Amino acid sequence: MDRWKGRVALVTGASVGIGAAIVKELVRYGMKVVGCARDLEKMQKLAAECQSEGHSGVLVPFKCDLNSEEEILFMFSAIKAQHKGVDVCINNAGLAHPESLLGGKTSGWKNMLDVNVLALSICTREAYQSMKERNVDDGHIININSMSGHRVVHSTDVHFYSATKFAVTALTEGVRQELREANTHIRATCISPGVVKTEFAPRLYSQNTDKAAGAYTKFKPLEAIDVANAVTYVLGAPPHVQIGDIQMRPVEQVL
Repeated sequence: MDRWKGRVALVTGASVGIGAAIVKELVRYGMKVVGCARDLEKMQKLAAECQSEGHSGVLVPFKCDLNSEEEILFMFSAIKAQHKGVDVCINNAGLAHPESLLGGKTSGWKNMLDVNVLALSICTREAYQSMKERNVDDGHIININSMSGHRVVHSTDVHFYSATKFAVTALTEGVRQELREANTHIRATCISPGVVKTEFAPRLYSQNTDKAAGAYTKFKPLEAIDVANAVTYVLGAPPHVQIGDIQMRPVEQVL
């Protein structure tokens, strides 16, 4: 990880959960991290925490709604003006709504597509263009995927969400192929965790507190730091090593 010291990383969905854990690890390794989220106050609090820990890296909070391409493009323009550009792009932001395939609301489907697929793709495109114009040939694009991008569980609440994560699996491999065709050494990876104890379940089941409360009690889930450690493992791999995907589950998780 020493070679990333002082380099610039963008982390989306950075205010809580997996995103916040990733930010803290990258700052610990001396990176300049632009953390984007809609809740600027939480980002500023996280930045203060990072600063108080005395690491050489820094978190730069940035308010951005990933539902808006205009806001995403503005964010990349600001990063270019203030920090020259992005060397690492970690597409962590993602969400789910309990909208079934046969009875779900279109608005919920669209929101999942906008954040989980389109925003990820826009950020990937803009990050690559930032690397290309600065002749950065050792950058890295990491998509925080899900085991739901590799198999479909028997739960109508997450079938559409799963479809968006299958898209992330395909998009990551597609990006890897296009990076090879462009004769770059920029790498593309997705990390696919199973159940992780975060705000994900309480948000998914915001209308059913009992279901939300039980989401992490059936077995010991992964922690956000476990996923963050996978990110630093991927970034720390030798430059000639391409890690395509890390699938990780709690030991007791069945599917």
